Amino acid sequence: MSHEFVHDPAAKAPPHALESRAEPFAVADFVRPSGPAAAVTLAAGFASFTLGLLSVLTAASASVSDALTLSDRVGNLSGLTTTAAVVFFASWGLLAIAWRHADPPLVRVAAAAGGLIALGVLGTFPPFFNAIAG
Repeated sequence: MSHEFVHDPAAKAPPHALESRAEPFAVADFVRPSGPAAAVTLAAGFASFTLGLLSVLTAASASVSDALTLSDRVGNLSGLTTTAAVVFFASWGLLAIAWRHADPPLVRVAAAAGGLIALGVLGTFPPFFNAIAG
């Protein structure tokens, strides 16, 4: 067996990059802006709300249902999910660019996203959209 594959704890380990730094790392060296995380959180809220709103509109209006039918085999669900995905990616992209160096308050962003998601879930609940449709 070759000597280079034998573990020798007495041998001196090479200095690490952290040890060669003159001053210690500060917390500020590792802090990243929270804007990108806030952007994707709020974009999920927008997409959920869009899905719920369009579910209510398709139940209430035949013309909206026909407009959102991208595939006859799937029905208006194809347009609902496609539109929600487009809203998600578009809002995520725009918010990520706008907030790339920002630190928006994450609690408020999460609360807004939670409210939008709750409204979106309510809109996809069949007794709710059937009651709206009449």
